[in-house]
Amino acid sequence: MSKTVSFALLALLASIIAITPLAIDMYLPAMPVMADELNTDSGLIQQSLSIYLAAYGVGMLLFGPMADAIGRRPLALGGLCVFCLASLALGFCHDAQWLLVLRALQAFAGSAATVVIPGIIRALYQENTAKGMSYVSMIMMMAPLIAPAIGSAVLWVGHWQDIFLVLALYSALIAVLTWRFLPDPVPVVKGRRLEFLSGYRVVFGHVAARPQIATSMFASFSFFCFLTAVPFVYIEYYGVNEQLFSLLFALNVGMLMLANFCNSRLVGRFGPQRMLNLGLVSALCSAMLLCLANWLELGLVLTVLSIAPLMASLGLIATNADAMILMRFPEHSGTATAVIGTLRFGSGALAGPLLAVLYSGTALPFSLLMLSGVLAIAISQLLGLYQARFARKS
Repeated sequence: MSKTVSFALLALLASIIAITPLAIDMYLPAMPVMADELNTDSGLIQQSLSIYLAAYGVGMLLFGPMADAIGRRPLALGGLCVFCLASLALGFCHDAQWLLVLRALQAFAGSAATVVIPGIIRALYQENTAKGMSYVSMIMMMAPLIAPAIGSAVLWVGHWQDIFLVLALYSALIAVLTWRFLPDPVPVVKGRRLEFLSGYRVVFGHVAARPQIATSMFASFSFFCFLTAVPFVYIEYYGVNEQLFSLLFALNVGMLMLANFCNSRLVGRFGPQRMLNLGLVSALCSAMLLCLANWLELGLVLTVLSIAPLMASLGLIATNADAMILMRFPEHSGTATAVIGTLRFGSGALAGPLLAVLYSGTALPFSLLMLSGVLAIAISQLLGLYQARFARKS
């Protein structure tokens, strides 16, 4: 079925998912300015990112089973409309506490729009889900690639509130395109009840899926440790300006795009598990090099050169783990997506508080946290391997 999927449809699916990285990454260069103008400290602005991730995870927990019960188009349209309104309100926000409230609402609405996409990809690509996920991820990565640059450009000509007005305009445009062109290839069983607990029991009760669920969660934790810390590590610790920050950030996103491009070409030949294993080996080496570079304070260049392959490796790991999870749940793809998203963004929400607790004025804490996430992935995969061998023997 994947042969019939047009590039225009792939681009639309990617554009819907892209509201999340845009909402997260566009305001990263503005964080120090926001702290000054809102008369608060940088810690509270960092918490706005953690609050976004937490609210997004809770929203996915609610909307995933709803997608299986009522269909995907209604959720996508409703989520995009509310996201647009929340972004518009943020464009007129001048209070730090209201910033946190509106960011939570924005995230909650965004989860309704984006939770439906993996299920649509699963229905369109079926056994080639990993390839479909790679295609959409590769296109979607244009959002975080250009988001900090857009944020910096808006700051140059206007104020940080204008960043959220740009988000409102984008989501309004995508809502119109979704209303006009988004299909719903996953049939909704007539009379099917909304299943929360039973659906989650099916997903969590699948023993073979648990190592991949844990892998996806820990890969996201490592990624969000970087995402939460990077504005202050690059801008405050290493002293780069907003324009150079955008370029350095774009390098990492470019590595993610390259990883998804390679995965789309190779996963059909080697399978998602082997591609995940390749990403894990690379991630272990890169994370250890990053810790060594920051422990010995070897400077910005080696830090950047360590992070770039680490980002690519985490992309390989997450894409293939997610695909293997979705392939196991054709009738509960929305619920499975909710599990992935809730654990992913819930673990990401822990990054801010942990970084605050471990703050030392250097780049070492975020490096150690990223390494801990990669080590947890390795443990999850080893447990999965042991589990599979035990099942074959019995």
